[in-house]
Amino acid sequence: MTGRPKVFVTRRIPEVGLELLRERFEVAMNAEDRPLSRAEFLAAIGDAEGLLCLLTDKVDAEAMDAAAKAKGFANYAVGFDNIDLAEATRRGIPVSNTPDVLTDATAEMAWALLFAVARRVVESDGLMRSGGWKGWGPLQFIGGDVAGKTLGVVGGGRIGQAFAGKSRGFDMPILYCDERPSEAMERDLGARRVSLDELLQESDFVSVHVPLLPSTRHLVDAAALRRMKRTAYLINTARGPVVDEAALVEALRAGRIAGAGLDVYEDEPRAAEGLAALPNVVMTPHTASATVSSRNGMAVKAARNLIAMVEGKRAPDCLNPGVYGA
Repeated sequence: MTGRPKVFVTRRIPEVGLELLRERFEVAMNAEDRPLSRAEFLAAIGDAEGLLCLLTDKVDAEAMDAAAKAKGFANYAVGFDNIDLAEATRRGIPVSNTPDVLTDATAEMAWALLFAVARRVVESDGLMRSGGWKGWGPLQFIGGDVAGKTLGVVGGGRIGQAFAGKSRGFDMPILYCDERPSEAMERDLGARRVSLDELLQESDFVSVHVPLLPSTRHLVDAAALRRMKRTAYLINTARGPVVDEAALVEALRAGRIAGAGLDVYEDEPRAAEGLAALPNVVMTPHTASATVSSRNGMAVKAARNLIAMVEGKRAPDCLNPGVYGA
């Protein structure tokens, strides 16, 4: 026994964050490279005074009952729909996330997917690796142009703005939709705020950058996909359920849109049936934030938030600051 507060980390994170926690706490951790089962998760958190959790961990009323000693929940993610924020607030428990540190990495991945699907990089790579390429031909792997095409950004927050900003040099008109206008996008990029319908109808590339909320679940559904150009591409690095994945499979299969680049999925780690068989989709396994600086930054942020919570201080990235009172 150390006499120090005990915290639980639901999955191994970069050492830089674990080191910060070990300086102050007894740290218990899921040492396996997999999410805990529900039973394992509930059993592991019973004596923890703080919990560092991931999007794969459902922190609801049942989990809060199990973690009755917990003074806070630090999510290793920007998203936090895995945590019942209203219930945590009702109980006076602070919840935090890790904003800012993965903004550029996620925006870069959106661009990587955009180029990969438009220029058919994965298909071409597969042919080369198979040894099946017989030499150059004028009709091989013709893809979509990028420069000068209209870029549609769904969500004008930090990541949406960073994504749009990286279009400099490609001379792309920018449309965006958001509940609030973005002065920075309009001033610096000449972006025009439009309705989602107009964005879908006019854009050659539609990139999704909204949080998962009841209002954004299946925001891109079958009807939305029908509004897109047949030559347009959909990119999603936000959250999987923002897109109706079954409807997307049908749209891709029928050629109603040209292609899609996806880093997130409705029912992770599974993709919708038929999606992986389609040549006009590029799929990555939720790795948009997978750069050294981003993952280390997330670990440090989550650790510092948890340290503050357990020590009775205000968490720097608290999502429900009302728990601290006035």
